[in-house]
Amino acid sequence: MAKIIGNKLKNIPWQERTEEDSMPIWRYSKNPIINRNAIPSSNSIFNSAVIPFEDGFAGVFRCDSKSVSMNIYSGFSKDGIHWNINHDPIEFQGENEEILRKEYRYDPRVCFIEDRYYITWCNGYHGPTIGMGYTFDFKTFHQTENAFLPYNRNGVLFPRKIGDYYAMLSRPSDTGHTPFGDIFYSQSKDMEYWGHHRHVMSTVKGKSAWQSTKIGPGPVPIETDEGWLLIYHGVITTCNGYVYRMGCALLDLDQPWKVKMRSSDYILAPYELYECVGDVPNVVFPCATLTDSETGRIAIYYGCADTVTSLAFTTVDELMKYMKENPL
Repeated sequence: MAKIIGNKLKNIPWQERTEEDSMPIWRYSKNPIINRNAIPSSNSIFNSAVIPFEDGFAGVFRCDSKSVSMNIYSGFSKDGIHWNINHDPIEFQGENEEILRKEYRYDPRVCFIEDRYYITWCNGYHGPTIGMGYTFDFKTFHQTENAFLPYNRNGVLFPRKIGDYYAMLSRPSDTGHTPFGDIFYSQSKDMEYWGHHRHVMSTVKGKSAWQSTKIGPGPVPIETDEGWLLIYHGVITTCNGYVYRMGCALLDLDQPWKVKMRSSDYILAPYELYECVGDVPNVVFPCATLTDSETGRIAIYYGCADTVTSLAFTTVDELMKYMKENPL
């Protein structure tokens, strides 16, 4: 049995699977947990990140406004299911007005490293790049330098240094709705200058076509005694447009650009109405997990149809077993 490395989380949101749940991930029965109009200005709330904080949880949420401007908002929850999201977007502090100038912000991730909570997001700076910032309390936010030149998306930090370096996964892209995309690994001494880029995973044609157009890292990688468990999204181009699904892979602990195992079959796909119908149909897009090292439980937060936010459940053993039974 695989073991999650990390803190115990006794108050992790959880619901047992039912006999009807045949996939390795099962949905919360009361999805979606955040509706599109949860704050007065929102057209949609999705692709958002949560993390344990104090005696409950904090989050950074993608809220597209009724003018369809894209921004990120903070919020809090006692149980990880019922959320109070601030009505005003995050205002970052920083030394450089050039970087603070906002075109758009979307698809955040949150990662606790050492003494603070780091936020990464798709930042508009002459095209999409990876914005970076941090907070100690989810009330005051500091923005630092963008990690990369345009064009890049899906910047996901590892929760600790790999050797002497901070580490990040990303998906180089283009200025439009990227019709391609592989996952890469980068490292940094100071969280500012990123280099030593290594290829991690590519799209797959033919035998695993659900991930044939592009792939991208999802939540912060989960450290286990067997490697880094990565939940990611994969996309296929169909006659009716893109379809987004979830997959999982296991990366080497010391050299995370080396893939030890990867699922050929998807682990979650848009089946339910709230995943298939919305501003962008047929999308499940994972951005965050909560984990409990004692039970191996994993709660996954994911965006649905670019409109609402939902919750699903699995365990580390379920995903490991699924990869072994359905190897790429």
